[in-house]
Amino acid sequence: MDSYLIQVNGHGDHAPVLDARLKNTGNIISPGKVKGRKPRWAVRASEMSKKTFNPVRAIVDSMKVEPNPKKAMISLSLGDPTVFGNLPTNDEVTRAVKEVLDSGQYNGYAPSVGYQSCREAVAEYYNCPEAPLTAQDVILTSGCSQAIELALAVLANPGQNILVPRPGFSLYKTLALSMGIEVKLYNLLPEKAWEIDLEHLESLVDEKTACLIVNNPSNPCGSVFSKSHLQEILAVASRQCVPILADEIYGDMVFADCKYEPIATLSTSVPILSCGGLAKRWLVPGWRMGWILIHDRRDIFGNEIRDGLLRLSQRILGPCTIVQGALERILHRTPPEFYHNTLSILKSNADLCYAALSAIPGLHPVRPAGAMYLMVEIEMEHFPEFENDVEFTERLISEQSVFCLPATCFEYPNFFRVVITVPEEMILEACSRIQEFCEMHYQGAEGAQDLECDK
Repeated sequence: MDSYLIQVNGHGDHAPVLDARLKNTGNIISPGKVKGRKPRWAVRASEMSKKTFNPVRAIVDSMKVEPNPKKAMISLSLGDPTVFGNLPTNDEVTRAVKEVLDSGQYNGYAPSVGYQSCREAVAEYYNCPEAPLTAQDVILTSGCSQAIELALAVLANPGQNILVPRPGFSLYKTLALSMGIEVKLYNLLPEKAWEIDLEHLESLVDEKTACLIVNNPSNPCGSVFSKSHLQEILAVASRQCVPILADEIYGDMVFADCKYEPIATLSTSVPILSCGGLAKRWLVPGWRMGWILIHDRRDIFGNEIRDGLLRLSQRILGPCTIVQGALERILHRTPPEFYHNTLSILKSNADLCYAALSAIPGLHPVRPAGAMYLMVEIEMEHFPEFENDVEFTERLISEQSVFCLPATCFEYPNFFRVVITVPEEMILEACSRIQEFCEMHYQGAEGAQDLECDK
């Protein structure tokens, strides 16, 4: 007798698996006569999908509130510089893509890590004596978010942990938890322009720590670390032998009175995966072009991490080939005045917003030094009718039609984040409405106590 295992992949009344002992008689045995489990539908979501959780979406989607119909909605919540049309990309950038599209030379598959010539262009753009790069040190990705995902996936295994800033970009936690990686939150200090609490950071490191995420310039804080502070961070990483995942998507987007220091230029001993892309500085987030820069001058990563990144990149075969083809021209032909003008607008908006919100009782904005954001502390004791920052921002929407993200989205309650990419007149109008809102609900010490007693 021969034994057969028949796998049926299909629909209808067939059993998924039939196990039959057939005699060599040439007879056909119908599935209905074979013993086996009764067919039934059992489609379930994967464990990975169940572990995937975006705190921003969870909080925002639960804010079931309608804006004031008498006031036009002003959204200061989304970190997309293209929304209002006041920050278009440069003509050289769009011309580069048009030329590539017309050429018809970039319509096929590219290598999963990107075209060699495009990797060379990125390496040349970021290469410097303090942190040399070649094309072999560059992995092109579908946006900076995929760069972060690949970097996490290659550095950490399920059961290990990563160190993440608080407040910090929610994607780090979303990606890590979906991979079964624990997140440990280290504190940033608003009273020190959002510098890292180094003592707290170092106390979190243990034998399962896979990497330290450093986001500079910062989302959501708009902070920019000084050279000396970055050196202190590197000292912790060096002492503890923990590699760094540097989220530098806002690199060089700093205001005139500040200097951006790529963290890899300050150390030869700490291995670093630096993640960046076109999205923010070139104002094209929808083009989905990012990269990982591998800085490993002591060969600590070795071939293992590089080979791992190559294999992981093969899962989706890299970013858009049209944008890849335009990359060299985008990097090298975009005129300096484009970057200068963008930063001038952001700096002006930041100054206007900071000045206006600083004058409002009960609010304490922290002055930003770069990126596209500003964080504002709410003195909740002076707004006792609101339980927390989520309720505060909900009522701000319903009464004033101004939408700011509650900083609970970034693991930092009783603050809210303002996006400063909107047109100037919109910034001024939003701040005026926020002032009206706060004046309506602000309670001095005595009023707050009375309201607490009434609850």
